[in-house]
Amino acid sequence: MSSPARPTHLPVRIGVLTSGGDAPGMNAAVRAVVRAGLRLGAQMFLIHEGYQGLVDGGDGITPADWDSVGSILHRGGTIIGTYRSKDFRTRPGQLKAATNLLRHGIDRLVVIGGDGSLTGANAFREAWPDLLAEVREAGEVDPELIDRHPDLIIAGLVGSIDNDLVGTDQTIGADSALHRIVDALDDISSTAASHQRSFVVEVMGRHCGYLALMSAIAGTCDFSLIPEQPPPDGWEERMCAELRRGRAAGRRESMVIVAEGATDRAGNPITAEYVKDQIAERLGEDTRVTILGHVQRGGSPSAYDRWMSTWLGYVAVKTVFEAAPGTPSVVIGNRGNTIIEIPLMEAVAATRQVPALIDQGDYDRAVELRGSSFAHMHRIFRAMSEPPRVRADADAKRIAIVHAGGLAPGMNTAAHAAVRLGIEEGFQMVGAVGGFPGLADGNVRPLDWGDVEGWAGLGGAELGTRRRVPEIEHLYAIGRVLENERIDGLLVIGGWNAYLAANLLWRERDRYPAFRIPMVCVPASIDNNLPGSELSIGSDTALNEISDALDRIKQSASASRRCFVVETMGRHCGYLTLMGGLAGGAERVYLHEDGVTLADLGRDVELLNHGFAHGRRLFLAIRNEEANPLYTTDFMARVFEEEGGDLFDVRQAILGHLQQGGNPSPSDRLLATQLVDFGIDTLKAQLEAGGDAACSVGTLAGQLVATPMERMFDDADTVFRRPRRQWWLELRAVLQAVAEEPR
Repeated sequence: MSSPARPTHLPVRIGVLTSGGDAPGMNAAVRAVVRAGLRLGAQMFLIHEGYQGLVDGGDGITPADWDSVGSILHRGGTIIGTYRSKDFRTRPGQLKAATNLLRHGIDRLVVIGGDGSLTGANAFREAWPDLLAEVREAGEVDPELIDRHPDLIIAGLVGSIDNDLVGTDQTIGADSALHRIVDALDDISSTAASHQRSFVVEVMGRHCGYLALMSAIAGTCDFSLIPEQPPPDGWEERMCAELRRGRAAGRRESMVIVAEGATDRAGNPITAEYVKDQIAERLGEDTRVTILGHVQRGGSPSAYDRWMSTWLGYVAVKTVFEAAPGTPSVVIGNRGNTIIEIPLMEAVAATRQVPALIDQGDYDRAVELRGSSFAHMHRIFRAMSEPPRVRADADAKRIAIVHAGGLAPGMNTAAHAAVRLGIEEGFQMVGAVGGFPGLADGNVRPLDWGDVEGWAGLGGAELGTRRRVPEIEHLYAIGRVLENERIDGLLVIGGWNAYLAANLLWRERDRYPAFRIPMVCVPASIDNNLPGSELSIGSDTALNEISDALDRIKQSASASRRCFVVETMGRHCGYLTLMGGLAGGAERVYLHEDGVTLADLGRDVELLNHGFAHGRRLFLAIRNEEANPLYTTDFMARVFEEEGGDLFDVRQAILGHLQQGGNPSPSDRLLATQLVDFGIDTLKAQLEAGGDAACSVGTLAGQLVATPMERMFDDADTVFRRPRRQWWLELRAVLQAVAEEPR
């Protein structure tokens, strides 16, 4: 029998709760759920202290308005609290929860938590009809009210720093935790190198080695121990042998990462203290242990955990709002840069299968369930961390690394990865100092494994970069250098001008035979505007710099009534502006893709005046540097100030080159490593086949792809230097939903 439909005149009522362990980004998700729900016309409720709030009722369930979730985007933890409720696991507890939901007219929930929290939500949904029958029998709730809510509809968001949900790329909080760990590793590395010490660092991850593996790669550690790949017997000697070889190759410190859930193949725990003792005993080294603990959970969320959590929350509340009666529970997750729905129990079952596979000794299947990227990075770590055992001979193929275009954080990471992965493949690696002008001048130097020690975490570009694209008159000199240096392949790392330069060399191959070599372009640009890839190295670091700056700007306005107009980089590509607006909590963004008119500014003046007249204290507008050639940041600020009168004052901030500065984020380090590994493999395949094909590498829909040079600009707007399809533009609707309060 089908469930009776909700009467059309009754508003949809939706509750949101956080449960289990807290994770940075939960507040961003709660904010998005509430605000997007209000814009849809739903009545929104905050459920406090997780499922315990459902059981307790009263102040545990409170109505939410727009301002209930104001000024929380940048805060760690969860403002509505979380709790591992024992009461909710009992039948009487669930009966109380159902009664309290009915009394508030709530029959749709967005649950943010781990697999245990989501399993509990689904069990509650499945028990709902029986619970209603018991509530009816108890006679404490109006039968008509019970009849209006025959179904409970649930959408889940996974908040877990462990990143352990199978089927989704990244869970809420994992990126922020990775930031904490890598920052700590960078700090530990400097003191360890000063004293030539070894450090053993324990990170979280009960059954999932994501944090341990990815931080080991981003932090250029020597050895890692993760739950999915318990080491075979005798691993202690192998670990120490690798540490010994690393020191012989020039390292001043040794770093071992241990996931808290790491075990040997007999299931015995491997503790950080045990690893320390083995290193001290076998190598005689001064060895220290650092257990990072709950610092990994705390602090302000990263830019990614702000904008992605906002997007997930927006989709989750739309899902439950639009769901038909009887809709099964789903998890809202992401793959690549798209949002997906996964049947809740299917996702939970797959996630719980991993520890079972580890117990059974099926380690390859456990790694496979973590996803292709996890397995790929596990292989890369071995190649990157272990000094090469085979030295290239005099006749080995020579690969040149060239940076070009504007500086992007992560260029050093890419060069570091290229040298170590290239040497692992038997290549001789060289670097052109100063980009293509340096190459034309013959400024080329060999790069060995130890030469790039310490580069991975550095901002800037040790090889230098230049924006200048070679002119026709420079090609002869470049060709001669390629011949004299016996260059067999080019790895070009950079932005739009890097792609133009490589394309020019490729087009001139008939005139200059030295250019008949394989070439690979790797995208590195904070603008994130390059064809053939949805993400560019450096853009995540720039977003984090923008988020940090916006947090400080907003804090500076806390004691006044102020409008800020902030200008970001990006040329004609609005990626930094829109995503910075989502991560920074902007009310308005101005993109070149949308254009800016006087009518737009007039509407914004009206919005400003209305808001500040009704109690608003801050308005944040972010403008892309090329949004409009006439309506500059200064012009907009002056218009708003003039039209606002005494209601508010206006300040402007041009963020400038701080967006290109700073050490690369963990995400940019990992992206650089993946893309360069793919690029080296592509060059190797061409050289082994005797080919001279040229291409760019990138990520599309979460997959590594190569685009042939002849088609590289097919889907690009070459006038405004951006892809024709910009996946992130669909997030304009998300920003509007969380930024513009319905009147």
